[in-house]
Amino acid sequence: MTVQIIARDGEPEYAVLPWADYQALLQAAGRQQPTAAVAPTPADAANRAPLGELRALREAKGLSPQTLARSVGISPHYLALIESGERQPDAAILRSLAWELGLEGWS
Repeated sequence: MTVQIIARDGEPEYAVLPWADYQALLQAAGRQQPTAAVAPTPADAANRAPLGELRALREAKGLSPQTLARSVGISPHYLALIESGERQPDAAILRSLAWELGLEGWS
């Protein structure tokens, strides 16, 4: 079994292991094996719902494209591409958009 330990401030915080090993541990514990679907993270939620509704969220906040784009650190043109679905922003831009729009889970 291969396990990666992730520590914070010198203390173990997470253990990461291959999916097959996780499934074997569940089976050995007599627990039902979940499907491969994993609970969405805030980033996943931001990738799906808000991007499809980004323009509406921005307009509901009364923000112009120029104002939101500049506060996030991108060009208004790039924001327009994101809003139209032509571009997929990276995680840092997603976090900034979510923060500026006041979406939950991005404190």
